[in-house]
Amino acid sequence: MMAAPRLEIDLNKIGHNARTLVERLGKRGISVTGVTKATLGSAEIAATLLRAGVNGLGDSRIENIESMRIGQQSAPMTLIRSPMLSQAQRVVRYANISCNTEIEVIRRLSIEAQQAECNHGVVLMVELGDLREGIMPDDLLDCVRETLSLPNIDFKGIGTNLACRSGVAPDARNMAMLTELAEQIETTFDLRMETVSGGNSANLQWALSGAEIGRINDLRLGEAILLGCETLHRQPLDGLYTDAIALIAEVIEAKVKPTLPSGQIAQNAFGEIPTVADRGQVTQAILAIGRQDTDPCGLQAPAGIEVMGASSDHLIVESAGDNLSVGTEVVFQLNYSALVRSMTSPFVTKNMKPA
Repeated sequence: MMAAPRLEIDLNKIGHNARTLVERLGKRGISVTGVTKATLGSAEIAATLLRAGVNGLGDSRIENIESMRIGQQSAPMTLIRSPMLSQAQRVVRYANISCNTEIEVIRRLSIEAQQAECNHGVVLMVELGDLREGIMPDDLLDCVRETLSLPNIDFKGIGTNLACRSGVAPDARNMAMLTELAEQIETTFDLRMETVSGGNSANLQWALSGAEIGRINDLRLGEAILLGCETLHRQPLDGLYTDAIALIAEVIEAKVKPTLPSGQIAQNAFGEIPTVADRGQVTQAILAIGRQDTDPCGLQAPAGIEVMGASSDHLIVESAGDNLSVGTEVVFQLNYSALVRSMTSPFVTKNMKPA
């Protein structure tokens, strides 16, 4: 028997998804940065993305980028989260480019790049409404001016991030704002920027709609490639696989039990006070996986099985019949939240199906 719990990862399907998006966006003049953060910097998935034609790799953790470099990955890599001051030396050593919002950090990157006798690329992230990271537009020119003055720093361009915190959708208005800012920078400083990064998988609906793309020439894509869906409404994208990654867990208990707990109800292990309706006796099974390993709310069970709850290392499900015996494996589809946690858990084996 194979180890459980495990992620079954089909590199052929991931490669198909990446190649399809690269081709579709390429027709619109937009390149793809393949984001590996949900995969813990998997060398196999990184190689699959590069074979599919992505322009480079992006990750939010310098640890993942370092791991890929140690694994002999030489592709261009971008740190897509603003660097920590404490990690500036590692950022310069392992990442070609970093996305930045604080001039203090860029100054430190400049110092580290001088000491390493190399140049480091910088993309300035702009706040366009989602209220996560970003320089306020009114402050952007001053930030560009100082960035251009710093030794061993190459100003690569600007970018933005939407939909991740507040759910603000990329649209014609905010993408036009990014284009206007790009043109303003180029006019003011008499330069041509290499990169205008419009955002992430949430941008696909806009980018593939036929809308005017302006100066946007890069998207940072992870979830759409791995899970085959857009991220504003989590709808499947035409022609993409939504089952490239599946989570398999094993049943360790199967019994008929009442639905109504007995005794005085207080907080559970996670500080919640459950509300449960009495539905009589049900067929309940426990699987050997829990909140430490995945997001139970992000699991889609097969037909006839319903996820009812979870503790740290137990997942409780109900089944319509008595088909779940001890040792049975159950295959779940995952959303992004469940995928990120499962990839991160050392207790979940990652089984790659070769491309």
